Amino acid sequence: MNQGTVVELQQQVEQQQEQALIIAAQQGDRGAYRQLYERYLGQVFALALRLTGNNSFAEDATQEVFIQLWQSLHRFSGDSKFSTWLHRVTANVTVSYMRRQKNWLQRTFGLESANEADLVATNVSATNELDQYIQRLPERARLVFVLHAVEGYRHEEISQMTSMAVGSSKAQFHRAKKLLREWMSHD
Repeated sequence: MNQGTVVELQQQVEQQQEQALIIAAQQGDRGAYRQLYERYLGQVFALALRLTGNNSFAEDATQEVFIQLWQSLHRFSGDSKFSTWLHRVTANVTVSYMRRQKNWLQRTFGLESANEADLVATNVSATNELDQYIQRLPERARLVFVLHAVEGYRHEEISQMTSMAVGSSKAQFHRAKKLLREWMSHD
């Protein structure tokens, strides 16, 4: 056996193990669900952090993702990879979470505009320079930039996830790119 064959066999075994975990979790096995949680916690948190730009919000959104996952795992049919399905669930739940938080901040602090809420909610805690710049972006521009440039969603998909027009998504993406170029050229 060559190394390529061994790697392929390992991948097949891992896929079969994951599929068995998913089926067990769908049938209510909390131990199997815990293993899925441990396997995907880092990826879910990383995406939530990129989308929210805030460590605390990302932690809360991650918790919501896994609550939603437990409640909707029966809907996973296996037509796509589990990681792909979970990625979409994470993006959708995080976007919904951000909308609720924005409304809460505006009500709680009596903020008049979304920009003031952004100022209160922003907490840059990124480890590398680009992440710091991305986190400085206004919320809608950051959301579109991360979903399109980092995560690879099309503007049509972003439109459905965020309830913004496709043209607005494209405009926000271009706004984000312009701001990032400006910031990176000045620093």
